[in-house]
Amino acid sequence: MRFSEYMNAWLYGEEGYYKNFKAIGKSGDFYTAVSTSSFFGASIANYFYGLLNEGKADKNGWLIEIGAHQGYLLCDMIQWIYTCDPTLVQTLKFGIVERQPEVRKSQLAYIKERFGNDVQITHFNDISEVQVDYAFVVANEIFDAFPCELLKDGKIAMVEADSIYWEEASASMLEWARKHRLTQGEIAVGYEEFAKAMASGIKKCDFVSFDYGEKYVRNDFSIRVYRTHETYPLFDEELVLSDSYKKDDITYDVNFGHVGEAFKDAGFEEVSYETQARALIRFGLIDILEQFAKQTTQEKYMREADKIKTLISPTMMGDRFKMVHFRR
Repeated sequence: MRFSEYMNAWLYGEEGYYKNFKAIGKSGDFYTAVSTSSFFGASIANYFYGLLNEGKADKNGWLIEIGAHQGYLLCDMIQWIYTCDPTLVQTLKFGIVERQPEVRKSQLAYIKERFGNDVQITHFNDISEVQVDYAFVVANEIFDAFPCELLKDGKIAMVEADSIYWEEASASMLEWARKHRLTQGEIAVGYEEFAKAMASGIKKCDFVSFDYGEKYVRNDFSIRVYRTHETYPLFDEELVLSDSYKKDDITYDVNFGHVGEAFKDAGFEEVSYETQARALIRFGLIDILEQFAKQTTQEKYMREADKIKTLISPTMMGDRFKMVHFRR
């Protein structure tokens, strides 16, 4: 099979890595911005609140998260929106795009723990099911979880019995590679369909997403496996695919140039593209921290400030992760 099919089965197939709820953070295989600090979600919500006040977003619309894991990000956003204007929790509708039944159960349990019966969540199997007039859609680290093909010297990776070998690539793939000046690396599969599906059902949309990557190809393989916070390049001699298959996370650096093309072709405009640090500060992260400082102890403030350093420090998540905002 093609590597993209193998990766799809690895992550989403029967007994796949994401088939059931996976721990993120110290007890999991990796950290995310969401698991680092609740102020990550509060900052994005603050940005959304600003759009609502400017009339660029609809207070009767939807707030939807794609790939919500346990639901921390959406809940952190709802909490901040309630802090800014409690009436918005009554007018807005909330949704999660999640196809895995067990993960849905975990999300609903956590949301009830946070808000009781005051917040109702609608689940969608796929973004194509979302048929609404307006939605603010948010996602964290989803583009690096799309399956990808591996290209090297005009050949693509094939997999048999958990071993990779190479075959001649199709003319269409080679044409795409030439257009993007890619000689070696990953080619994500599904960005175009995803963008078109979002555009088909949401009449007016703001889509904000964070991920690890750049707006160009690296011409090198970034694909890697995460196991309890250890990173193993896919072609590392120490990595045995059969041992990691469906047990560890697998990911790669996002080519935001490819993402942007897919959304532009689907009728979106790129509102902004910047580092996570710049985006979160512009969204009001420091102001939120200062407000928190007035209401808490010095010890709790310093603890939260350390978490925020992780989000915005150039040597940690601040520059390595990017934020992109598309609008339609």
